[in-house]
Amino acid sequence: MTETEPMPDAEPDARASFPGAETVPGDLLDAFLAYERAILANDLDALDAFFAPGDGTMRGDDAGLLVGHDAISAFRSLRGGVGPRVIERVEHRPLSDDAALLVSVSRFAAGGRGLQTQVWTRSAAGWRIMAAHVSPRPKAFDRAIWRTVGDPLFQGAWEGPLEGLTVAVKDLFAIKGYRIGAGNPAYLESVPPETRTAAAVSDLLRGGASLRGIARTDEFAYSVAGDNAHYGTPPNGAVPGALPGGSSSGPASAVATGQADIGLATDTAGSIRVPASYQGLWGLRTTHGLVPRQGLLPLAQSFDTVGWLARDGGTLQRVAEWCLSYDGSASTENVYGESDSELPRRLVVPREAMDVVESHTRVAFEALLDRLGLAFETVSIGDLGDYHDAFRAVQGAEAWRNNGEWLTAHPDATGGGVAQRFRDAAAITAEQERAARDRLAPLKERIDAVVADAVLILPTVPGPAPMRTADRARVDAVRTATLRMTTPVAVAGVPAISAPLLTVAARSGPAPVGVCLASRAGTDIALVRLARELASVLENA
Repeated sequence: MTETEPMPDAEPDARASFPGAETVPGDLLDAFLAYERAILANDLDALDAFFAPGDGTMRGDDAGLLVGHDAISAFRSLRGGVGPRVIERVEHRPLSDDAALLVSVSRFAAGGRGLQTQVWTRSAAGWRIMAAHVSPRPKAFDRAIWRTVGDPLFQGAWEGPLEGLTVAVKDLFAIKGYRIGAGNPAYLESVPPETRTAAAVSDLLRGGASLRGIARTDEFAYSVAGDNAHYGTPPNGAVPGALPGGSSSGPASAVATGQADIGLATDTAGSIRVPASYQGLWGLRTTHGLVPRQGLLPLAQSFDTVGWLARDGGTLQRVAEWCLSYDGSASTENVYGESDSELPRRLVVPREAMDVVESHTRVAFEALLDRLGLAFETVSIGDLGDYHDAFRAVQGAEAWRNNGEWLTAHPDATGGGVAQRFRDAAAITAEQERAARDRLAPLKERIDAVVADAVLILPTVPGPAPMRTADRARVDAVRTATLRMTTPVAVAGVPAISAPLLTVAARSGPAPVGVCLASRAGTDIALVRLARELASVLENA
C-alpha cells in the first residue's frame, strides 16, 4: 500500500455504535475503524500507511517516544499484535478543517482497559495519524524482565542507609527458598531450591533495601546483547525497540523502567557496563573478588565480578559505600581506606579503543572531554584483539567446566547463540587454555601500570544499543567490537564504572552511550565519586 493509495473502505462494524462515534465525521470514523482492524490483525503494511510519512510523525507509550515514520515502523515490526479488544468510547475534538484529536478507550478481552490518543490530519491521501500516544492495559508484571516479583518479595531491615530502596536481583544469585534459574527454564526445573541467601543479596537487605524480585538474565550469563530465546527480550528503558544489553538485562531494564531502584548484577565481560550504557544507567563493576561470590552461579570465575546498577550516581554511591565498607558487608574486607582516598586527576584515553568506536560516538566523546576542561593524554594499551582472544579462551574453558555436564545432558535446552558459544567453549583444549592464561598475565600488567597513577576514560561501548530488528550479522559485529572494548578491564580485574554522560544520534532518535572510567584495584568508592564529580561538571558547564 503506497502513501497515495486510499485506505480500504470500512465495512459495517458494530463497534461504530460505541458512545462518541456519532460525533466523529464519517470519513474520519471510517479511517479510525480501519486502523483499529489493522491493529487487531497486526497488518504491518496497513499500519505503516496509516501513519503520516516523514520525520515529524510521533508515537509514544510506556516504553518511550519514537519520532519519524521509519522509527515507528521498525518498532512495530517487532512488537507483535495487540490482544482482542473493543472500543468502548471515543472523544472527538476538531482542531481545524483538516486536523482532529481522537481519544478512545479500549476494553481487552483478557481484562483491563487501555487509552489511545491520536492526532489525525487529512491530506490528498486521506486521513493519517500525525501523533499517537498509547496507554496499554496494566500488566501484572513484565515476564521478559521478571522471573518472580513481590511488593516486596523480601523485606529488608527497617532502618539503614539503603532504607526505602528496592532491588532487582539477577537470576544467578541464591535466595533462600528459591531456585536459581540462570535464564533457562530447563535449568530452573532441574535444580533444588537454595538453602541460603547469597552474601551480596544479604548485604543489601541488611542495609535496609528490600528485594523487589528476581530479574531475568541472558542464558547462563553468556551474552552481552540482552535477548533471551525462552522469555523474550526485556525492554530498553531508554530507547524503544532497542536491545537492552546483557547479560544483566533484567535488572537493568527493571531499574531503567522504574520498577526497582538497584540492580544487583554481575559483570564478566561487560554485563553491567553494557546494559548501563544502552539504557542510560549508572553501573559499577567492582574490583574482582572484592564483593563475595558465595551463592553466585558462576560463568567464569577468573572474571566474574559482582556490581550494581542505578538510575542516578547518588544511589550507586550509597550502595557502594555500604556494601564495600566493613560495617556493610559480613564478608568483604574493609576497603574503605583506599576506596575513600582521592584518585589522581590524570585522565588517559586508550588509543586503540577510540579506533573501535562509531563516528558519532567519537565526536560526542571528544566534545565531552572539551566540556570537562580537564587535561587528558592518549595512551596505548596494546591490540584489543589480544585481550579479547585470550579472555575468550579462558572464559570459554571455565564456562564449559562449570556448565558442560548439564549442557551435555540437556543438548537442546539453550537458544541458538548461547548454544554456539558453548560449542565453541567445549572445543577449547587444555593447551589452548594454558597458552591463553600465559598471554593474559602481561596484558593485566599493562593495564595495572596505566591505572597506577591515572584513570582510564573511554566510551563504554562503540555506540548506541542496536535495534532489536537489526540482522544477526550486525548484532554479532557490535558484540565483537563491544567485547574488545570491555575485556581489558575484565582481564585486569580493576574497578570500572559506566556513567550516562553521552547522547548520540541513532536511528530511533537521541540515545545514551556511557562513559567508562577505570582505576586501580580497591579504589571503587573513589571511582564512583570521581564519576559523579565529572557528571556535576557537565551539568554546570
